[in-house]
Amino acid sequence: MTLRLTNTLSHRCEPFEPLQPGQVSIYCCGVTVYDLCHLGHARSYIVWDVLRRFLVWSGYAVTFVQNFTDIDDKILKRAEEEGSSMAVVSERNIAAYQADMAALHILPPDRMPRATRSLEAIRALISELEAKGAAYSADGDVYFSVMRRADYGKLSGRTLEEQQEGASGRTREAEEARKRHPFDFALWKGAKPGEPSFPSPWGPGRPGWHIECSAMVREELGTTIDIHLGGADLIFPHHENEIAQSEAASGQPLARYWLHNGMVNVGGEKMSKSLGNFTTIRALLESGVSPMTLRLFVLQAHYRKPLDFTSEALAAAATGWKGLDGALGLGERHGAALGWGADPATATLEHSEVLAEARGRFAAAMDDDLNTSAAVAVLFELARPLRALANRLERGEREAGAAAEAGELEPRWRLLRELAGVLGLEAEKATPPAATAADGAAIQERIEARRAAKAARDFASADRIRAELATEGIELIDRPGGVTDWVRS
Repeated sequence: MTLRLTNTLSHRCEPFEPLQPGQVSIYCCGVTVYDLCHLGHARSYIVWDVLRRFLVWSGYAVTFVQNFTDIDDKILKRAEEEGSSMAVVSERNIAAYQADMAALHILPPDRMPRATRSLEAIRALISELEAKGAAYSADGDVYFSVMRRADYGKLSGRTLEEQQEGASGRTREAEEARKRHPFDFALWKGAKPGEPSFPSPWGPGRPGWHIECSAMVREELGTTIDIHLGGADLIFPHHENEIAQSEAASGQPLARYWLHNGMVNVGGEKMSKSLGNFTTIRALLESGVSPMTLRLFVLQAHYRKPLDFTSEALAAAATGWKGLDGALGLGERHGAALGWGADPATATLEHSEVLAEARGRFAAAMDDDLNTSAAVAVLFELARPLRALANRLERGEREAGAAAEAGELEPRWRLLRELAGVLGLEAEKATPPAATAADGAAIQERIEARRAAKAARDFASADRIRAELATEGIELIDRPGGVTDWVRS
C-alpha cells in the first residue's frame, strides 16, 4: 500500500507524495511556553512522533522542525504576575517541556527555532507583505489585510460571515478600531509604555502569534513544505492565517499536507482549567502512570478523533501495557538464559509466513491514515506467546521443550520490538528481578497453602496469603479447573 493521509486542506484522504522523492519536510506547531504541558500536548506530540518514526521506518529522510513560541501576551501576563520577565518564564517552561517529552519517549526535533531568535526573519516577512499591499501599519501596529486573499478560509472552510469569532487571534480589543476590516489580524503589535519590546521599522513592539510560525517555516524549511502539523484547535485562526500571510508573500503553497489531531476530553467534557479537569503531563506521570501506558492509551484511538480521558480507560491501557511490556522485555530479562544473541545481526531474522503477514498488516494499518489502533492490535497478537513464555520463566519453570520454543520465538520477539519501536513503545527499564527456581518453589508452596485453606473454607487465610503475595509483587491468577498461576506485577 501507499501511505494515505487525511489532508485538512482538501478534506480528503490522499496518497502521500513528497516534494522530493525520499525526503520529507515537516513543521509542527510547538508550545507557547507560559506554563507546563497538558494532556492535549501529550496527545498531539505522541501522534506526530509516531508519524515521524513511521516515515523513517518506511525509508524516508525526514527533517522535523518544531518551534517554541516565546513571545506572546500569555507569557507577558505570567511574567507580570510573577514579577519576573518573559525570558525567565520561557526558559523555565522550555526546560519543563523538554523533560516531559523525554519522559514520553518523544524524539527531539531536528531543529527547534524560537520567535526571539527569528525576529529578523519575522520583520523581513512583514515588510514583504506591506510592500505587496497585503499588510498595512496603523499607529505602530501592522495588520494583515484579509480581504486581499480571495481564498481566505480554504483550510477551515469558514465563510467570511462565520469568521468573526476568534478572527483577531491574540490581539487586544483596543486594536479593533485601527483595523480596516474586523477580520484583519496583527502581524506586529506596538508596545505599551513599560512593556518589553523589540525594535522594528514600525516602532518598538513584538510580533503577532501567526507571523512567527510563517517566518520560522520559511527560514528553516523554505517556501513550501511537505507536511504541516497541529491540533484541531489551530485550524482557525492560526493555520488559516499562516496560509494567508505566507502565500501572499510567496505566491506558492505553504504546505502540501495539513494534518490535525483531535482534541482531548476528560470524562466526556472538553479539558479546561475553568472546568477543573485540566491535567498536566507532569502531574499525571508523578501520580504513577507510566509513560508507556500513556503512549499506548493515546495510540489506541485514531489521531483525528476526540480522545476521552477517563480513569477506567487509563486503567485498561495500563493492563494492556503490562502484558505488552512483559513480551517486549523478554529478551533483555531472559535472553541470556534462552540463548538469544544480544546483537540482532547475529540472530536469524528470516520471518516465517506468519510473521511476514503480521509485518504486512502493521504496515498496511499505518499506511491507512496512521491507523495506530489496528497497528497496536498486531503488536498484541505478536506478544501473546512471548508473554506466556515470560510468565513461565518468571515462575522459575524450565520445562522440557522450552529451549526449542524459545528458539522459534526469538524472530517473533525481534519483530515485536521493531514494530513497537515504530510506535515509540519500549520495555520499561525498571523491572523486578526474575524469579529463581527456589523462589518459584517457595511461591508454589504458598499457593498450595492457599488452596488448602480455600478447601477448608478458611477464606480469611486464603485472602491473607493472596494479599501477602501481592505486597511482594506476586499476582495470582485463578484459572478453570482449580489451577492457579502467578506473575510478577
